[in-house]
Amino acid sequence: MIVYQATKAEFTNDVLTNDIAGIVLTNLQLKANKSVGPSEFTSWQNSLMFMSLVMQDIDIPKDALITIEYHLPQTSKRVDFIISGQDEYKIDHVVLIELKQWSEVELTTKDAIVRTRFKAGMQDTTHPSYQVWSYAALLEGFNQTVEEENIQIKACAYLHNCTDDKIIRDPFYDAYIQKAPVFLKKEAPALQAYIKQFIKHGDLTNIMDRIDKGKIRPSKTLADTISSMLKGNDEFVMIDEQKIVYESAVALAKQSSELQKHVLIIEGGPGTGKSVVAINLLVSLTKLGLIAQYVTKNAAPRAVYESKLTGSFKKSEISNFFSGSGAYINSEQNSFDALIVDEAHRLNAKSGMFKNLGENQVKEIIEASKCSIFFIDEDQKVTFSDIGQKDEIEKWAKKSNATVHYMELTSQFRCNGSDGYLAWLDNALQIRETANDTLEGIDYDFRIVDSAPELRDLIFEKNKIRNSARLVAGYCWNWVSKKNPDDKDIVIGDFAMKWNLATDGNLWIMSSDSVSEVGCIHTCQGLEIDYIGVIVGKDLIVRNDEVITDPSARAKTDKSISGYKKLSKTNPSEAQVKTESIIKNTYRTLMTRGSKGCYVYFTDDETKNAFLKLVRVEG
Repeated sequence: MIVYQATKAEFTNDVLTNDIAGIVLTNLQLKANKSVGPSEFTSWQNSLMFMSLVMQDIDIPKDALITIEYHLPQTSKRVDFIISGQDEYKIDHVVLIELKQWSEVELTTKDAIVRTRFKAGMQDTTHPSYQVWSYAALLEGFNQTVEEENIQIKACAYLHNCTDDKIIRDPFYDAYIQKAPVFLKKEAPALQAYIKQFIKHGDLTNIMDRIDKGKIRPSKTLADTISSMLKGNDEFVMIDEQKIVYESAVALAKQSSELQKHVLIIEGGPGTGKSVVAINLLVSLTKLGLIAQYVTKNAAPRAVYESKLTGSFKKSEISNFFSGSGAYINSEQNSFDALIVDEAHRLNAKSGMFKNLGENQVKEIIEASKCSIFFIDEDQKVTFSDIGQKDEIEKWAKKSNATVHYMELTSQFRCNGSDGYLAWLDNALQIRETANDTLEGIDYDFRIVDSAPELRDLIFEKNKIRNSARLVAGYCWNWVSKKNPDDKDIVIGDFAMKWNLATDGNLWIMSSDSVSEVGCIHTCQGLEIDYIGVIVGKDLIVRNDEVITDPSARAKTDKSISGYKKLSKTNPSEAQVKTESIIKNTYRTLMTRGSKGCYVYFTDDETKNAFLKLVRVEG
């Protein structure tokens, strides 16, 4: 998405009239339905003034195009400043510039990480050269137009308040500075020279508009690249807080010991890259010679990853990489250097098929490892037995004399990078109140359809592209086909399909024929596809603008709220709160599995109409 675009001449005039920050803000509000805080607005005023001075070089053509706050595809990130034009050979070039107001920087021992002052004091952040290079890599990796039209992407950083180059240009960061040079306060002439290498003629064909409207390459999925990653290849460029979390986790794992145990809690919503960072950690720690495992309670991600590794690794090697959360009941204390727990919110107290083994999975994981890394999203707890939450982890960490650290992943890399969609969804499901009360201006393919057959046909059509579209539903239909294979489980008028549970099991999301079956929360949580179709049952309805959950509408075969009736007798208010959270979290999780789109059919008409009003779609 292009927030602001103008020729060099128009841009310098907008700065000269002292209106550039206001223009950018107005465009951001109109085009992206977003605003910014006072600090970011002030940074625009200051940094864009400095860039205006840089652009006054007469050899930078007046008809070069300036793009400000460009929204990178498939992410929630924006590029500060872009200049587009042609070089001396009339080859299209785009120069990305990361603008920083920093005046002081500190060195760290973490790859591509520096420390600088923010409102809360000195904090770790990515080196500007790494940051802008990673943005360029994402643009090259996602946009087919860039490749097909041979558009050259260059990147650099401009720290217009910084005078000391000893830290920012320390040899430790050379690898990234070579990819994206950094310019300081007194180096505006050098920045001008860098720009002029690539922009000698103007942009008469609007290169950024072509890129913005260009085809997006198929999304790279973690499952499809896991074998390559475990063989040591870099498949995902981690950006901003992903890189910070990753490097911090590696540092903690390296310094942990039996006498100095560490627990790292990483919070992140759907699509923030928790699993990408987790698998990268598994790879890196294994390469360092540390004994590490990737742990999940949910079997589906493990089954998918392990199936992708079959043929590339021995079965014994695969089993050394991945483990279920109940595997540490009898582990010796500190027998692992690091345990990386993905989807930690799904951890249980007891283990085993009948949940009668062990004492507490959180305790057992912390005791078994010198460093325990928990990726958690408490809004994805979807059964009564899920105990994974911060205070539970903190309790057992304290008992093991482990130091607890906290980090967060916030930027969105699913749902087309739309933080706004997730905020709208939380608001619509009344999980939490947000300012996003409509989907207007949000770049994500969300649709509410009129019938289950329409939803099925839409998903079938999307699945033809690359087998990456699936149907899922809430637990409102009994699993009758388990006993009678010829029966259909989910019957809604002319629509009749089976649950996926019998045929493909945990590999349902990747099986070539599984689009003809309906998935559930357990076979898709922790995984992603391009398009998801969600059937919302009568367990979630809207009446008088209030979202109401009804556990009685759940199927008798549903085990996720097992214990609800018993709890209702002893503590009815707690039972209601707990069940409401599980039902809402289930649909929140289902409706965030699609990286490109989510299509929803509501079995209740009043609920459908209520959501249509929130979307502001006519019909």
